[in-house]
Amino acid sequence: MSTALDNLAKSFEPADIERNWYPRWEGANYFSPSMDMDAPSFCIQLPPPNVTGTLHMGHAFNQTIMDGLTRYHRMKGDNTLWLPGTDHAGIATQIVVERQLAAAGQERHSMGRPAFLEKVWEWKKESGDTITRQMRRMGASVDWRREYFTMDDKMSKAVVEAFVRLYNDGLIYRGKRLSNWDAKLGTAISDLEVISEEENGSMWHIKYPVVGSDEFITVATTRPETLLGDVAVAIAPDDERYQHLLGKQVELPLTGRQIPVIADEYVDKEFGTGFVKITPAHDFNDYQVGKRHDTKLINVMSLQATILANAQVFSFDGTQHDGFALPAAYAGLTTAQARKAMLADLEAQGLLLDTKPHKLMVPRGDRTGTVIEPLLTDQWFVAMTKPTKDGRSITDKALDVVKNGQVEFVPGDWVNTYYAWLNNIQDWCISRQLWWGHQIPAWYDEDGKVYVGRDEAEAQAQAPGKTLRREDDVLDTWFSSALVPFSSLGWPEQTPDLKAFLPSSVLVTGYDIIFFWVARMIMMTTHFCDTVPFKHVYVHGLVRDAEGNKMSKSEGNVLDPVDLIDGIELAPLLEKRTTGLRRPEKAPQVAKKTEKEFPNGIPAYGVDALRFTFASLASLGRSINFDGKRCEGYRNFCNKIWNATRFVLMNVEGKDCGLEAGAELDYSFADKWIIGRLQQAEADITHALDTFRFDLAAQQIYEFVWNEYCDWYIELAKVSTQTGSEAQQRATRRTLIRVLETILRLVHPIMPFITEELWQTVAPLAGKKDTDSLMLTQWPVADLSKVDADANATVDTLKSLAFAARNLRGEMGLSPAVKAPLYLEGDETLSQFVAYLKPLAKLSEVHIVAKLPEDDAPVAVAGTTRMMLVVEVDKAAETARVTKEIGKTTDARDKLLAKLEKPGYTDKAPAHLVEKDRAQLAELNEKLAKLAAQLEKLK
Repeated sequence: MSTALDNLAKSFEPADIERNWYPRWEGANYFSPSMDMDAPSFCIQLPPPNVTGTLHMGHAFNQTIMDGLTRYHRMKGDNTLWLPGTDHAGIATQIVVERQLAAAGQERHSMGRPAFLEKVWEWKKESGDTITRQMRRMGASVDWRREYFTMDDKMSKAVVEAFVRLYNDGLIYRGKRLSNWDAKLGTAISDLEVISEEENGSMWHIKYPVVGSDEFITVATTRPETLLGDVAVAIAPDDERYQHLLGKQVELPLTGRQIPVIADEYVDKEFGTGFVKITPAHDFNDYQVGKRHDTKLINVMSLQATILANAQVFSFDGTQHDGFALPAAYAGLTTAQARKAMLADLEAQGLLLDTKPHKLMVPRGDRTGTVIEPLLTDQWFVAMTKPTKDGRSITDKALDVVKNGQVEFVPGDWVNTYYAWLNNIQDWCISRQLWWGHQIPAWYDEDGKVYVGRDEAEAQAQAPGKTLRREDDVLDTWFSSALVPFSSLGWPEQTPDLKAFLPSSVLVTGYDIIFFWVARMIMMTTHFCDTVPFKHVYVHGLVRDAEGNKMSKSEGNVLDPVDLIDGIELAPLLEKRTTGLRRPEKAPQVAKKTEKEFPNGIPAYGVDALRFTFASLASLGRSINFDGKRCEGYRNFCNKIWNATRFVLMNVEGKDCGLEAGAELDYSFADKWIIGRLQQAEADITHALDTFRFDLAAQQIYEFVWNEYCDWYIELAKVSTQTGSEAQQRATRRTLIRVLETILRLVHPIMPFITEELWQTVAPLAGKKDTDSLMLTQWPVADLSKVDADANATVDTLKSLAFAARNLRGEMGLSPAVKAPLYLEGDETLSQFVAYLKPLAKLSEVHIVAKLPEDDAPVAVAGTTRMMLVVEVDKAAETARVTKEIGKTTDARDKLLAKLEKPGYTDKAPAHLVEKDRAQLAELNEKLAKLAAQLEKLK
């Protein structure tokens, strides 16, 4: 008949365990909430990853935290829901499918919108669920039965409802405004999709003649091609140099137009020439200056980012005025071509004074790499500061709920970032010129009048007898994402899920989307549901490489979490890291760094080790520097737990563990100590999880399990189970198995697979098998009354004695194989330690004496206790050994001394290296002194 120990593998093999347990958990529906409305509710919304995406380190880190919290609260008995979903990711998905079509010689405009969208849905079904499969690999205990997609029918219904209500309340409008325009995509994009990086450029100094005089002003610009749309030149109000020019006109080069000189606080008189060209239709800052001075908006660019033949002129209220012809020589040129041609003409006319190298931040689309043009386009907007029915704007409500504590940021200082953005907010551009996404529920008649409805019939009812045309634009992905806290729970219907889980308990997110997602969820939820979307926002840092650099395929420093789980050989790892570099010439450098970091590739660490690594790094900071080698240490931690479990099973299975009522139990001081330490660990770990300090929880777990339970208590238990009375052995076996079972519960939220596998074997022997799965058992509740101060003090004394004895062995150079007698100076109170000290310090015997023997052996002191190891030494052999060691140490000392005394070395070498050499010299001299004293004793 096989035993539990026989059924447990001799070594920890994570792949087999992971493959076994996740399907069992999911199949048994353990991830669904209890829907016990009398229990506290705990809910986390998964930030919906792009359906195009794959699992990256940021996802894996984020999901480790969310799953840890979910499993913890589920074990606490809360009505627990971790709600998953994926985002349709409008731009990203459309780009992928367009590239696939281009490779097949097709193009979306030629195939038409319905056929193109059919292709997108086909691709989504075929390969759009990659990340959810990878989430399962990470052990994510999300309720897959409630999984949503932001374009499924339920979510789409909520998006339309929200749009219609906002429009009817006067909070959505259509207007001509400046937006980030990606000419390659042919759409406006959000700030989040714009990457600004420093590039080498030029600053051109251009003469603008002052009308009616021989004077001219000098304007410095990095974008001379936009001067065709200039409406003014601005100076600082307090710039005394140019006050005489205020109100005068200057001639705009190459155009013959005249524009005024104005004063505005935006201008820094200390920067450049003190003159700034104002082009409100092509620069966001200039737009605000133009608005303050009620200038016109002159658009000189097409949607393809080419120069127009005729400028378009608008007022800030959207009124269009008569345009005018632009210089024919530039019509149809790209911005780069126009710049080159205009600079040549300026130079020919003597108006180009200087060209200076200049580093500047260039905005590019993160998907296309195209330079983003600020461009006037017709877009749909949400009014962010317009009062709603209760007199407060959407933004006001979002500010109020954070100020009054209904939503709390962790760490708290992120609230300042939140306030700063909302206090300077602009109306939100929610339209995109794409085909993939939620098509805006608006229709136009022949005169361009707009009708908004939940469907075409509702719009048509507003326009009887008129022919309507559907709006082509789709909504910004962030619009539908902003509704997720309630749309995913069934809104606008009042569902049980909405009642139970809104607001959710905590949002776990990176700081990079506080503006784009977090703030907008708060706005939309407070507006539509009159409550907050979540009670806490836990803001974690972004995962970077070991040196603190951003992980990027184009930089060749990416770590794939699946590679850390399954392992990858060096050759394919090198191929992954050197493919797609932004600068291919860096491939040898990337390869060299990778070979140094992972000379044999990445071994298979398994999910639990990776998750524990993430947890240990989850401090309340702005970035997480991830070193893959840390996984190795936590893989060893998994091995430690596995081997400790096998030892415990070997010592308790089939034996009396005192689980029956009335069993006689005589707990040793070691038993009482570990039981008390367990209570403290339970309290500390619980507090850490309650305050989102996964780093502290991981630290407490590691310290208690490895150092105290495995390294100390198990060693002490070996003595009790071999030498104690029957009642003492019974008590120790009970303590061994009960503490181990509790450890598995404490570790489970962070390392779910290994703990589930071991718990299935351990729990029956501990009398704790009350459920089919560890994830459904009760979270340990600390009972601090079980902390025994006397037992703690006794173990502290034992530890100090053991450490002192071990140090003596080291000082005397005893090999581990040599067992020596120890003499303790003291009374019989020390006798309780004798049986434990022998194995702990590898002693042959322990003598308690009133006074230590007269001997030349070294003496150690632990507390008030003096001790000595008395060993018969082969003086000749020991003298030879010490003499040889003195020779080696002297050679090393003399070599280092010569280096330091070499002329000029201490002056020219880096200070930290000189300091290091001097410290090493001091250590060698100290070692020589000790060796000389040891040799003198031997003589």
